[in-house]
Amino acid sequence: MALRINDQVPNFTADTDQGAINFHDWIGNSWVILFSHPKDFTPVCTTEFGAVAKLSEEWAKRNTKVIGVSVDGVEDHKKWKKDIEGFSGATAGFPIIADEGLVVSKAFDMLPAEAYLPDGRTVAHTATVRSVFIIGPDKNLKLSMTYPMSVGRNFAEVIRALDALQLTFNAPLATPANWNVGQDVVVALSLDNDQAREKYGEIDIKLPYLRMAKSPK
Repeated sequence: MALRINDQVPNFTADTDQGAINFHDWIGNSWVILFSHPKDFTPVCTTEFGAVAKLSEEWAKRNTKVIGVSVDGVEDHKKWKKDIEGFSGATAGFPIIADEGLVVSKAFDMLPAEAYLPDGRTVAHTATVRSVFIIGPDKNLKLSMTYPMSVGRNFAEVIRALDALQLTFNAPLATPANWNVGQDVVVALSLDNDQAREKYGEIDIKLPYLRMAKSPK
């Protein structure tokens, strides 16, 4: 069964380069970015891990934990991190799950249930393990994005999406196309005009079903 938006994400126990975790316990009351990789020591993924490492202060400001997933073992993860840190010039302080048994990859529907790692495998065998999942403190999936191996992920967009998710979490709001922090937001249709004004002040009615308001601070 595919994992859908607002489903509770699977819980699991796993080894990481920083020790064993129970995923739901590790999430705690934080937001989480789980980003997956088909193999250690691969070029595009190395640049991505470096980009995430450089953003450590941004994740902290947003009460967000970051965790990687790769289908190699703990010792490979530790060795790979040295390359990542040497390339990026930043400390990769987040854990990387060792998903050698493909438990996480299958639970998050990145690989079919019958998938396995053959002898002499190449990165092509796990090419679909290239996703970003944003998970809320309620342990529910809020957003997912999947990329091919040839396209490096844009973590500025991940942060933009995270900001939008946090702003609209349990609030009758949405964000319009290309929204950035501080820009006007969309009032949810669950509020009538009077309720919208009472909650958000002046509203700009573009269309009966498209009403804009100043972004809450």
